[in-house]
Amino acid sequence: MKIAVVGSGYVGLVAAACFADMGHDIISVDNDANKTAMLQRGEVPIHEQYLPELLARHGGKRIAFCSSLPDAVAASDAIFIAVGTPQGGDGYADLSYVESVTRELARAMNGYKLIVEKSTVPVFTHDWIRKVMLLNGAAADSFDVASNPEFLREGTAVTDFLYPDRIVVGADNARSAAMLREIYGPLTSGSYYQAGPAVPRPDGTHIPPALIETSAKSAELIKHACNAFLAMKISFINAVANLCESVGADIRQVCNGIGADERIGPRFLNPGIGYGGSCFPKDLAAFRAVARECGYDLRLLDEVININEDQRHRFLRKVRRALWTLRGKRLAVLGLSFKGGTDDVRESPAIAVVEMLLKEGSEVRVYDPAGMQRAREILPASGVTYASSPYQAASGADALLILTDWAEFAALDLDRIHAALGYPIVVDGRNLFDPAVMAAHGFYYYSVGRPDVQSSADRRTAGIE
Repeated sequence: MKIAVVGSGYVGLVAAACFADMGHDIISVDNDANKTAMLQRGEVPIHEQYLPELLARHGGKRIAFCSSLPDAVAASDAIFIAVGTPQGGDGYADLSYVESVTRELARAMNGYKLIVEKSTVPVFTHDWIRKVMLLNGAAADSFDVASNPEFLREGTAVTDFLYPDRIVVGADNARSAAMLREIYGPLTSGSYYQAGPAVPRPDGTHIPPALIETSAKSAELIKHACNAFLAMKISFINAVANLCESVGADIRQVCNGIGADERIGPRFLNPGIGYGGSCFPKDLAAFRAVARECGYDLRLLDEVININEDQRHRFLRKVRRALWTLRGKRLAVLGLSFKGGTDDVRESPAIAVVEMLLKEGSEVRVYDPAGMQRAREILPASGVTYASSPYQAASGADALLILTDWAEFAALDLDRIHAALGYPIVVDGRNLFDPAVMAAHGFYYYSVGRPDVQSSADRRTAGIE
C-alpha cells in the first residue's frame, strides 16, 4: 500500500522505516526542511537501535522524504499523522499540530483517503479531525478517520513495532478497518517473519501478534490508559522501595516476590529516580485533564505524579547523606537521557537531578553515550563539563552518580572506577550493581530500596567482618 507518514520524529520515522520493511511504499513528510534534507542524505537524526539499518536499506527505494504534504497526500492511500502533541495549559495535550496537518490534508484530497491517528491523542480527537476536514472542504465520503495508537519504547522502538505485543486498530466502519488489516497483514499473517526480516526477533515475543479491533474512542483511551497504568506501576514500586529503606528490607527480594505473581509480572518493577521522557509525563497530565472535563476526577494519577516528583528529591537527599555537604563537591554523573538506549532527554529525571545539584553549588562532570548533545541545549553552560567516557567523568570526583540505566554502565570496570574516583562513593539511582560486589570492591554504595553499603575495608575496621 502507498502510505504517507506525517512527522519524522521518534514515532513517525520509526513507523515509516518499519512500514517500508513490511513491504509498503512510504512517503515521510516533515515541514522541517533541514531534517528532510538530512534524511535524504542518509543521515539519521535520532538514536534508535536498528533504525539506521532500515533507513539505509529502504531510503530512496521504498521510502521517500519530502516537505510537501499535498504531494504526499496525492500519492498515498493512507495518511498516518505522527506529529507532536506536547503538553499544553492545564495538562491538556496541545493538538495544534494535528489540527494544522488536518486543515492541509482537507485541501489536498484527490480521492478517498484513510486518515490514521498515530500520535498519542486524547479521546474524541478523531471526531475533531473529521469535523476540521469537513469545515475545510473535504467531502464526507472522501475520507475516514481511524486510530492506531503506538506502543513503542524509545531505545527498542523498531523491535516493538515489528514484534508487537498487540496491534490496536480503532475503526468505526468496515472500509477503514479492512485497510488497516491490510496494512498490518505482513505481521498478523506471519509472512513478514517467514521472509527473513532484517531485524532480529527479541526473546519472548509471540508471532504473529494479536490484532485488536475496537472503536476509535476505545483505541484513543487504550493508549492513555496503558501509559497511565505503566507509570502507576513505576511509582508504586518506588513507593515500596522507599518503605524498604525505612524498615531495612531489600527491594530486590520484594520485587521478586511481587513479580512472580502472574497477575502482576516483573516488568516495570524497577525502582529508581522515576519515569520521564516525552510520553508518560504529558500523557498522564492529558489523561487526567480529559477525565476531569468528562466529569471524573482521576485522583489516583495525582499521587502517581507526586511520587514520581518526590523520587528525584529523595535521591538528592541520598547524595547529601553520602557526602554530607554538596557545595563545592565535584560529582561525576553517568546518564542524561531519560532511559538507556535513547538520546531523548525530554522530561529526563537525570537532567532534573543535575539541575538540582547545580543549584546546591556542586560541580558536575557528565557522560552519556548518546544524550550529551541534546543535554547541552538544556543544561546551563556553567557548572557542567562533558566527559568522553565514564572513566574520565569519574576522574578525581568526590562521588559517582548513576542516573540512567545504560547497559554499558552496568558493565563498568569497577576496579578502574575505584582508582579514578577521588573518594570511592557511588550513589546508584538505577540499582545497576549488586551491593555485595560493590562492597567487595571497596565502595561506599548507596542505591534505591536497599540498605547502604560500607566498603569492605570499612567493615573490617568496624569489626563487622
